[in-house]
Amino acid sequence: MAQLAQGILDALDDEQRAVATAVRGPVCVIAGAGTGKTRAITHRLAYAVDIGVVDPQRILALTFTARAAGEMRTRLRALGVPNVAARTFHAAALKQLMYFWPQVLGGRFPSLLTTKTGFLGEAITRANISATKSNTVLRDVAGEIEWAKVIGMAPDEYIKAVDDYDRPIRISNNKVDATQIARVYEAYESLKKQERAIDFEDVLLLTVGMLEEEREVRDRIRDQYRYFTVDEYQDVSPLQQRLLDLWLGKREDICVVGDPAQTIYSFAGATPAFLLNFTNKYPQAEVIRLSSGYRSTPEIINTANSILRNANLGHELDPINAHGEKPKAIAFNSEKHEAQELAELIKQDIANGIASYEIAVLARTNSQLESLE
Repeated sequence: MAQLAQGILDALDDEQRAVATAVRGPVCVIAGAGTGKTRAITHRLAYAVDIGVVDPQRILALTFTARAAGEMRTRLRALGVPNVAARTFHAAALKQLMYFWPQVLGGRFPSLLTTKTGFLGEAITRANISATKSNTVLRDVAGEIEWAKVIGMAPDEYIKAVDDYDRPIRISNNKVDATQIARVYEAYESLKKQERAIDFEDVLLLTVGMLEEEREVRDRIRDQYRYFTVDEYQDVSPLQQRLLDLWLGKREDICVVGDPAQTIYSFAGATPAFLLNFTNKYPQAEVIRLSSGYRSTPEIINTANSILRNANLGHELDPINAHGEKPKAIAFNSEKHEAQELAELIKQDIANGIASYEIAVLARTNSQLESLE
């Protein structure tokens, strides 16, 4: 074994080393929060390159935020592998779509909407919906449209999809039903077409369409990328999975990493089903679990384990760090009461000498923070 390869493995614990040495897919890594999954998968890629399993320029590492992709690239450079494509699904799709656009569709590439706000405000007017156009409302409406698009529902299918998925519609401080959202959705799509613009969901949809319809393009991309890693796989949407399947074809050099207990984009169409059913799709897949919790104190990990146990979500973590304070769980009768008490607790902390910048409030969704603010 090369000295560099041995050095790559020496930096890992036993579970992480098992991931790094599983250089041929399919591989499924179940990794709890703070178990070193990014470390494990970046070392896996560096190790596979170093021992000659894969050309670094044939790797596509996918994650869900530009920051996470940047972190992967930084770590890979530090490991001596600077040429790996580590991107979000949207960034990878956009790069391919822009490259092949002249060949497949011709003409100028459409303008890409970095925000839907302006178009949605106009769409609400065109749909004759009497809803306020605050940033919160526009964000909520955008969320509904994004959800519909990633599960593959057009405007005329939205109402049935809401019923089929038993999806509650929550548009802040407005009584808006599925029929009205469908009208806004239709107006929004019409306005984009009129202005020759696309949004980020369109990027995925158009790339999927291009790969399904254009065999030459599909073959060229499959020749370029032959070795896949997907981080946060529990947050993959049906549309992203469809794109991943097109990139892969019948090949099986894929490593997915995730934790079904950490799905945070279910409201936007993400589902842990693809992670949970990975071994059904690939019966010969190697499944590796990372269980050593490096991020939190035993008190926090044990609390999290208790929640996982009660929810029957499985995969509990083993605490590694020194002991700390035990978390407190407090219940409130209303959102207003909760906000008042939290503000009072923060006020007390500051009075006791804790700097305000050392205090954080975490919430499930942005809308939960409004009353607190």
